[in-house]
Amino acid sequence: MSTAFDSGPAINIRHFAAFAATVRHGSLTRAARAVNLTQPALTQAIAGLEASLGVSLFARGPGGMAPSPPALLLAPRAEAAIVHIGSSRVTGTQARALLALARAGSYAAAAKASGLSAASLHRAVADLQVALGQRLVDRRGHHAALTPAGQRRARGFGLAMAELRAGLAEVAAWQGRGAGRIVVGAMPLSRARWLPLAIARFVALHPAVDIVVVEGGFAELSGPLRDGEIDLLLGALRGGGEQDGLAQEAVFEDRPVLVMRHGHPLLSAADPARAMLDYPWMLPGGETPLRRHWQAMIATTGQTPPRVGIECGSVMALRQLLLAGDGLTLLSPDQVAVELAGGVLAAMPPPSALVRTIGITTRAGWRPTAAQGELIGLLRGCGVQDRIDL
Repeated sequence: MSTAFDSGPAINIRHFAAFAATVRHGSLTRAARAVNLTQPALTQAIAGLEASLGVSLFARGPGGMAPSPPALLLAPRAEAAIVHIGSSRVTGTQARALLALARAGSYAAAAKASGLSAASLHRAVADLQVALGQRLVDRRGHHAALTPAGQRRARGFGLAMAELRAGLAEVAAWQGRGAGRIVVGAMPLSRARWLPLAIARFVALHPAVDIVVVEGGFAELSGPLRDGEIDLLLGALRGGGEQDGLAQEAVFEDRPVLVMRHGHPLLSAADPARAMLDYPWMLPGGETPLRRHWQAMIATTGQTPPRVGIECGSVMALRQLLLAGDGLTLLSPDQVAVELAGGVLAAMPPPSALVRTIGITTRAGWRPTAAQGELIGLLRGCGVQDRIDL
């Protein structure tokens, strides 16, 4: 997965550090002392940042350096990024190199993904290890594995880049450019109707903001969310409230139903709760909420859960498997709305009501940009509208 900083010129972290110090101290002299730069070097750093952003960040006067409105938007993001980076000795090139290596798993793959040469990556990571006095990478044949220290640093760098990306988007919005990018992790249910409806409404309001949808399950997407690669994650909630660095917000309740091919014999069974155990089951893996709901459903009938012969979380694959035989599965009506309306598939209520909570998962303490906040507002609205009931 890529971020806005994985290609193109490397971010100059020291420029952002110089800028944040100037906002914090209100004086070039005190800021230069705080970041261990000469005053001319600090002035040059701020000028370079202003040129790259196309805005004036300070009003210079006898009373000191007064931050402009875009500077006040960017400063908290820059401060947070510097905390995540954790060292004034880290350069943007080094952070970019370690992130590329962490995501690709080898120098060759990282070079291809980032556009940097393998030699540049080697040099940048080696210099970073010397600067920090830590071993960050273990070589294992053709692959490179991050040490625990390397993993912590990579996560910090990813979160720092997420903060800077958000800050730059806020400055662009202040300029009236409305640019930026929102990366959404989408678990299966959210992709059926909820997320597409919210995106359609969002892009009508903000056509210049890019939306990137990354598909997967919770196990695949929660790590990138914690690392700052994904901004928010949509789907069935795990537990409730804040846990393991993540915050969860319930948006709506989903009620899965039994889904099968049109004309399935279960539809005319005298005792569907007992007859359903005579057919093959196709369900997602054992650690998913839907699988646990299925187990609880079987338990209410007083029977032993049957063998699940096919483990599959892909709705597209399940649809074809259902059409090919007498298999059964549990799905949200939203996920097969077209097939149910067209009479290709059929559904019936489960023997006991199943309810799962669907919502939004973010990093604990995450501060959305205005555009991200608007998308979340639309998701809240779309989550309680247009639900499909059997």
